[in-house]
Amino acid sequence: MSHRDPPGIIAPHIPADAYRRAEATGAPVVIVVQGSTRHSIPWQRVLIPVAVVGAAALGSWGLVVALCALLDAVAHAATVIAGAAGPIGVGGITLKLTRSKH
Repeated sequence: MSHRDPPGIIAPHIPADAYRRAEATGAPVVIVVQGSTRHSIPWQRVLIPVAVVGAAALGSWGLVVALCALLDAVAHAATVIAGAAGPIGVGGITLKLTRSKH
């Protein structure tokens, strides 16, 4: 008698003695698979995409806030530098970058 494993992907779940008995006698092997009776929304399929989209939205807003803070810092730095430098002149044309406080 040669040893054979049960065929198919579900075969490891069939008890070996029941399979060999059915194989020896020619009786059919009946496999009962319990189905799902739930008719509601599987929340995991909904929550994962919502969480990904929410994280992307928060990340985008974070980038916008960081860009605004960077532009604000650049504007303040340019104002300070322009105030310290005074008027700039090129070829007889003088450009005053900031208003005087006098």
